[in-house]
Amino acid sequence: MPNDKPMDAPSLELDKKHSAGDIVSFPGGLVSYLAPMPLPTGQPAQDYAHAVGEVNDTYLDFGVGLPNVFAWQYQLGGPFTIWIMSAVLFPLLMFLGTPLLGGGLNDSLDMAVGVFEHGVPVVSLVAIFFILMFLFGSWRHHAKYKKVIPTRFNRQRREVCFVPEGHTEPIFVRWESLSAWVIQAQGATQYGIQRQYAMGVGFHHAESGQDFSLEFPCAGLPLAIANWEAIRAYMEYQVHSLKEIQDPLDLQGPDDPPHEGLHTFRNARERMRRRYSEGEVGGFYVFGWYLYHVMTLWTLPFRLTEWEIGRIKRIHRQDIPETLQAWSQPLPKEQWAKPSEELQRQSQQVEMLRQRDPQRSIIDIFAEVQRSHCATRTG
Repeated sequence: MPNDKPMDAPSLELDKKHSAGDIVSFPGGLVSYLAPMPLPTGQPAQDYAHAVGEVNDTYLDFGVGLPNVFAWQYQLGGPFTIWIMSAVLFPLLMFLGTPLLGGGLNDSLDMAVGVFEHGVPVVSLVAIFFILMFLFGSWRHHAKYKKVIPTRFNRQRREVCFVPEGHTEPIFVRWESLSAWVIQAQGATQYGIQRQYAMGVGFHHAESGQDFSLEFPCAGLPLAIANWEAIRAYMEYQVHSLKEIQDPLDLQGPDDPPHEGLHTFRNARERMRRRYSEGEVGGFYVFGWYLYHVMTLWTLPFRLTEWEIGRIKRIHRQDIPETLQAWSQPLPKEQWAKPSEELQRQSQQVEMLRQRDPQRSIIDIFAEVQRSHCATRTG
């Protein structure tokens, strides 16, 4: 299973009893547990990492999400921007700057042409190298859709199904016993202090004595918690569609497909024009919007995203085990599993503490709720 851990992240001992609010330190960072006992975090339910794939009324697939436009913008727009700077911006700066140093018009032209002739071939090779490297990474990512069966969260059964790589039979875990955590790690590099964050879920398999986990890097701690909240909110019937957790800018119309694509670009452009006509944004914002999309090759990333998603849907994924297929079938509503009384009680207590002190760390609130729970049990 994918397991992209931050640097120096510890090996999680999931056989030890943890609860939401527990904090485990390791050299260079912290592991903060959000579950077992999936309590509300107060963060928006947003899948910023795009790790969620299919979402329907019965289950949510997590671990191999669909491609997004920003990845193509980064992969293609970055090298293109560097090339433009070398081919246009740097020669122009040399042309305009040479007279300031006492040079004449001929000197300015010679400097600009020299920078162009010597810089463009080198930068072109560098840009091509990075594009090929990014494309190779995309190709490797595609292999996951053939080999990896995503972790599936079934809210009607309130269970989670893992099919670890190398296993032929799925492993089912009770939702309220699943462990979830966020990792904060930092370390010194030659460029300074580097910070990394990740969100993970996992469990201890008593029969084999193994720990199974699935982790994803995130851009920040609140975003890591928000990714977990997207799963938790789905399991507790608070969100119901992929659009709700992957479209925070609301760029998908009612009749648009649930993934990103060319429609996303058109909706974003229409919104930008509407905001400008209503005086909500100025000309500088409009100029920046167009400049960004020109430097990221206009609609090409959006078209490539649509093509990639279509290709993924045509891929013959590894056969889904029959037990998993049967487990994934919808149940009559009267057979839906219900949340435990303990989860409901602790969730209410979390919400009360959050309303009392909205600025307080959610991990601190979880820890207080767990201490209260332990005191009640021992009392």
